[in-house]
Amino acid sequence: METALDAGADMVGLMFFPKSPRHVSLTEACKLADMARGRAEIVAVTVNMDLDGLSRIRELVAPDWIQFHGEEAPEALAAAKVMQGTKVMKAMPVSDRSDLENALFYAVVADCILFDAKPPAGSDLPGGNGVSYDWSLLKDLDLKKPFMLSGGLTPENVQEAIRQSGAKAVDVSSGVERDKGVKDNDLIRAFLAAAKSA
Repeated sequence: METALDAGADMVGLMFFPKSPRHVSLTEACKLADMARGRAEIVAVTVNMDLDGLSRIRELVAPDWIQFHGEEAPEALAAAKVMQGTKVMKAMPVSDRSDLENALFYAVVADCILFDAKPPAGSDLPGGNGVSYDWSLLKDLDLKKPFMLSGGLTPENVQEAIRQSGAKAVDVSSGVERDKGVKDNDLIRAFLAAAKSA
């Protein structure tokens, strides 16, 4: 967290999904959020979480954003946005152009859309799999809402991904890890430097 903040990350994500190797407890999340508050926007990453769980995160962690990374309906985002009083982001899995059409339904209520690669068949994780897709599918996309690019990004390819997609913001997790779920400070610094220079 400290490395990401010092290197200029605009947002930091806290994963609330027990199946993920990046999952954090509410106690850990509170400590990490306190480190980030005022230095970067805090994103609570959730997967098919109920309103009670979202309310607990909102009350204890006070994130700036809630990211929905599961199969939540647009109505669930709208309800959470009103009840939690935070900005909401919807992760959309992409493998081909037809997947982009679903984003139109979510763009009505979401403050931002995160385009991520579809997970490999049989994966328990909806994201963070280190898989990429054809980033040029996003070029000239007009959702009337900001979007972020995710999926298989690394310090070596993030500039090309930005060029191909036209994305103004990127999201990384596995691409800055030395082992699954274990972040590498040098990779974090290299990724942020490459992304910002693009």
